[in-house]
Amino acid sequence: MFRFLNETLEAYQARDPAARSKLEILLLYSGVHATLYYKLSHFLHTHHCRFLARFVSQWARFWTGIEIHPGATIGRRLVIDHGMGIVIGETAEIGDDVLLYQGVTLGGTGKDQGKRHPTIGNNVLIGSGAKVLGPFKVGDGARIAANAVVLREIPPDSTAVGVPAHVVKIAGERVAYASNVDQIHITDPVNETIKSLLSRVEFLEGQLDQIYAQQSEQQQRTQEEQ
Repeated sequence: MFRFLNETLEAYQARDPAARSKLEILLLYSGVHATLYYKLSHFLHTHHCRFLARFVSQWARFWTGIEIHPGATIGRRLVIDHGMGIVIGETAEIGDDVLLYQGVTLGGTGKDQGKRHPTIGNNVLIGSGAKVLGPFKVGDGARIAANAVVLREIPPDSTAVGVPAHVVKIAGERVAYASNVDQIHITDPVNETIKSLLSRVEFLEGQLDQIYAQQSEQQQRTQEEQ
C-alpha cells in the first residue's frame, strides 16, 4: 500500500504543475482520496462484501464528487485532475499511467450485457467532459479530446475528437480525411446545418424574384398589346 500511495503521489507531481508537495497532494487532492476509497471498496467487492463495497464507493462519491464502481479494474499511477463529475462503471478497465480530467464518463450504452464498459489502455489521456461508452478498447497512448463522445474502438497512439468521436491523428500524423480538423477547430454540425438552410433560402428567394419579374414583364406586354 505504501508503494502504491508513493507512486500515485509521484504521478500527480509529474502531471500537475500546480502540485507543490506530496503532503499537499495527499491531504487536498480529491482524486487521490477517490482512488484510496476505491482500493478499499474493490477489496471488499472481490471478497464478496458487495454491500459494504458499494457503501464505501457511495461515501467516496459524496465526499469527492467522483464515482468509481467497486467492480472496476484500475491500474497503477492513475491521475484524476480536478475530478468532479467523473463516473467509472462496473466493468470498466483502466491501464497504467492514465490521466482523467473532470466530467469524464466511462460508461455503457444500455444495450450490452456482461462487459458493458470500456477498456482503457496504458498512458491514455481523456479530456474534460469526454464520454467513452461501450465495451470496446481505447488503445495505449491514445488521446481523447474534451467533450468527445467515443462510441467505438480507438487505435493506439491516436487522437479522437468530436461527437461522435472520430480519429484525426495516428502516431502524430493526420489521417487523410481529417486534414483540416483538430480538437480546437471542430466543425459545429448545428452551425453547418443553419448555414446550409440559409443558403437554400437565399437561392429560393432569388428564384421567386425571377418569377415575379417575368410575370411583371408579361403583364406589362399584355397591357401594351391591349
